[in-house]
Amino acid sequence: MTARGALGTAKSWPARIAQITIDVSDIETAAEFWSAALGLTSDLGDDGAATLYPADDAPDEAMTIWLQPVSEGKRDKLRLHLDLRPEGGDVEGEVERLLGLGATRADVGQSGEETFTVLADPEGNEFCVLHSEPRSERG
Repeated sequence: MTARGALGTAKSWPARIAQITIDVSDIETAAEFWSAALGLTSDLGDDGAATLYPADDAPDEAMTIWLQPVSEGKRDKLRLHLDLRPEGGDVEGEVERLLGLGATRADVGQSGEETFTVLADPEGNEFCVLHSEPRSERG
């Protein structure tokens, strides 16, 4: 992997994102939603958490998702969220599939001109479905 340095030169990343952690109160519902949404395998642990794993033949950079149990509910808009890009580019179809899995449409102040659709998982955690590949937008 490479990243652009301050002056636009490519360099190797010193670290990579290996796992995303999501705070949830209903582990089973969250595990069911996110494993179906992302095509991951769910492993419910004895500690009340769940780990979602990519397929064995996934690329090395494929990350896991850890669902961490919390007792408090979500209160505000997330400061960090997932941006999904559907395989094959069918954004409308992907949004409908995710809604069918239990996602809901979310309003975080969109203007209607965005290049993404904002949804929320069954616990209200916002995420986006991108309408185009983000790398295609860089100059």
